[in-house]
Amino acid sequence: MDFTEIAKKSKKASLDIAGLDTGVKNRALNTIADELESKRSEIFDANKIDLDSAQILVNEGKLAKSTFNRLKLDENKMRDMIQGVRDIAKLDDPVGKILFKRELDEGLVLSKVSCPIGVLGIIFEARPDVISQISSLAIKSSNAVILKGGKESINTNKKIMEIINSALGKVGDFPQNVIQQVFSHDDIAQMLKCDEYINLIIPRGSNKLVKYIKENTNIPVLGHASGICHIFVDKSADIDMAVKLVVDSKTQYPSACNSVETLLIHNDFEKKNELLAALQLEEIKLIPKPDDWSTEYGDKILSVKFVENINQAIEHINTFGSGHTDCIITNDSENAQKFMNNVDSSGVYHNVSTRFADGFRYGFGAEVGISTNKTHARGPVGLEGLTIYKYKLTGSGQIVDDYSKGIKQFHHKDLS
Repeated sequence: MDFTEIAKKSKKASLDIAGLDTGVKNRALNTIADELESKRSEIFDANKIDLDSAQILVNEGKLAKSTFNRLKLDENKMRDMIQGVRDIAKLDDPVGKILFKRELDEGLVLSKVSCPIGVLGIIFEARPDVISQISSLAIKSSNAVILKGGKESINTNKKIMEIINSALGKVGDFPQNVIQQVFSHDDIAQMLKCDEYINLIIPRGSNKLVKYIKENTNIPVLGHASGICHIFVDKSADIDMAVKLVVDSKTQYPSACNSVETLLIHNDFEKKNELLAALQLEEIKLIPKPDDWSTEYGDKILSVKFVENINQAIEHINTFGSGHTDCIITNDSENAQKFMNNVDSSGVYHNVSTRFADGFRYGFGAEVGISTNKTHARGPVGLEGLTIYKYKLTGSGQIVDDYSKGIKQFHHKDLS
């Protein structure tokens, strides 16, 4: 099918789902979770086909190991994927919320009300669990979505999408074509030109992918190009805490975008040699003089730099960071506040692993991605990040001319 026709169907679906009852949406989500649970073995079988093909590419040096890791669906990822769908069903409906209500004059009431964005175009690499996450968030936020996954996960993507749409077909009153999927490379080019029907593009993948998308579309883009996350170990840091947090931030899932890539250490931190030795025991490769401080390794590799003070640490992060997630380890509350106020990132942490930067862990149910933008959504983007708002004005025949001539006056009284 021609991409424009797919986009037209998505646009119609977005209008059909915009006013859908919360109960119907929740029933759809729970049905999806049940279907994913009952057909998990089919998903694993499809994923194995993709993994076998991807392993050959890794061996030939044509696919990064970090991409291979993201592609793999194991029992833990499957469990989280299914639970994420159920958790979204339990969340409040983000659509139709009154954000403020103001009486402009007697009998003239203005309301700011949350509403769906419309049609989302999602372009992602590897991670097949993205399909269920984004589909569920789109359904709950009353958006339609067109998904384009990477060819390395095509069998897994097709199977998950088949299961999702099979589940939606069992739910009465649920509109058609809310969740659609495309497969060819040409579809990406067509999607980026389709500003007549698509309201927001969300890329999830490499720096190269995100950069390409931003440079080749007039559609707003929500996302992050890279995850250059930092940890600054201040001079008052506890050594045991520092070891634990850096190890978790680097090794718990090295290929994740919230994995730490650069370690900054205060020169006066007395246990610095002990810290570095502990990291090496965890098989973390330390790079004291990297060619580029903005390198995202996606592996058990860590750039290391010693700084004279907290100001140098903040300056380094704001210069070389990607605005994703950065952490200070310190027992000095004043330094902690200075760091968290002055580091210009979407997530700024004190004494906690950078791996917490995640919509599921924030209680969003899931996320469509992490945004380093400074627009309507920042950090892990969940349901609220997939809504916008409209102004509703209710009156009883008022006209502007009366206010222009001074016959009537505004009194702008907030009602909520």
